[in-house]
Amino acid sequence: MYDVVIVGAGITGSFITRELSKYNLKIAMIDKSNDVANGTTKANSAIVHAGYDAEEGSLKAKFNVRGNKLYEAICKELHVPFKRIGSLVLAFDDQDIVTIRELYDRGLKNGVEEMMLLEKDEVLRLEENINNDVVGALHAKSAGIVGPWELAIALTENALENGAELHLNCHVKGISKNAKGFELDTTKGLMETKMVVNCAGVHSDDINNMVNENKIEIIPNSGEYNLFDKSMGSFVNSVIFRCPTQAGKGVLVTPTVHGNLLVGPTALNVEDKDGVATTYEGLTFINNLSKETMKEMKFQNVITSFTGIRAKVAGGDFIVGESEESPGFFNVAGIDSPGLTAAPAIAEYVVGQIISTRDRTEIKKDFIHNRRPSIHFMDLSSHEKDALISKDPAFGKIICRCENITEGEIIDIIRREAGATTLDGVKRRARPGSGRCQGGFCASRVIEIFAREQNILITEVVKDNLQSVILTGKTNEAGR
Repeated sequence: MYDVVIVGAGITGSFITRELSKYNLKIAMIDKSNDVANGTTKANSAIVHAGYDAEEGSLKAKFNVRGNKLYEAICKELHVPFKRIGSLVLAFDDQDIVTIRELYDRGLKNGVEEMMLLEKDEVLRLEENINNDVVGALHAKSAGIVGPWELAIALTENALENGAELHLNCHVKGISKNAKGFELDTTKGLMETKMVVNCAGVHSDDINNMVNENKIEIIPNSGEYNLFDKSMGSFVNSVIFRCPTQAGKGVLVTPTVHGNLLVGPTALNVEDKDGVATTYEGLTFINNLSKETMKEMKFQNVITSFTGIRAKVAGGDFIVGESEESPGFFNVAGIDSPGLTAAPAIAEYVVGQIISTRDRTEIKKDFIHNRRPSIHFMDLSSHEKDALISKDPAFGKIICRCENITEGEIIDIIRREAGATTLDGVKRRARPGSGRCQGGFCASRVIEIFAREQNILITEVVKDNLQSVILTGKTNEAGR
């Protein structure tokens, strides 16, 4: 019998699991995928928003502003890349000026600090590559960028170090209420728990609707992106937004924490919750809009494109809290933008609700706050590199030339708590295959290392999900 089962190992699920692991509770996080952060968390804008967008009094406004303030300390504890670089909402005409003034006023009401309205010359001094027809901007200094999947992985790793359990490839087929709490029928068997936290992203309506008559409907919303090579990483210094529309915050241009440039997304309601194909129309749309925003976008430097699916609801606001008809069942649903920013504040709130329902729950005296940092060999001094290689020669072998990733780094992230279980899992944790060649040169070596470390055949290594087989056999045998 678990005290709490968290359904969904994305950014909100991993934040809640880590927060719950501070207490003497038996907890488990489960996910239908075979890795942490395998849904919306791995395919989004990676922006920590300031908080001026959301309507005053909404959960989005409340959790955004609070979450933004929590980010720096959490990322420092877990050794996750985070940079507070500020954002600009650009105005190109008189109507846009009206909009950014409205956003400024809303930000003040929401409690956003360090905002200012800029004139044209002030904008161009900050960002010389913005088109000259800009007439002004809203500058929010508290906005930032983060590594979203790295954060979810780090949170999970830290939670497991503190006693939480992780069950992957664990699909929930049904949930029933009983006198003790809930029974989850999963592909890994039955799980009994006193409480359930529904963080299932685009499938959170499916989970809620197994339990409650008060139904939720998730509207899947597709967003396509282009990622540029590091040669474009310094093209902008801030997160660059156009004025928002009914469709969302619009196409943005932003540096990433790893030195790339990201452009996107589109915003299109779709039927397929798991449909992450990119389209010519979508990528053309974001490219054209980014050219209206910026000077000389060099699209020959795009190294990959991807699509994420966001979970929207008709009401527009987050659905967070305990179900009135099913005490002990907590929904964290409809978490679209600014969900990444809001996640630590949502976790703080939900865990507070959970703890308040119990007669007595003690905080662990031996809670481990800090996660052991990942090793980034190329960031070390010459002396540190020599010492590390003498201790482990694997750190002297470069596997990924684009990102300068060593064999030692790959081995480290496979052997950790919540370590990589797929080729893409290795890429998200240590970045081999994230450079210009996108794994064209290093993937075969990573597969060999992964198979050796997991003691499996190279034909058993998968790219992402269990069906994404990479190798099926030797080519000379296949041709017979």
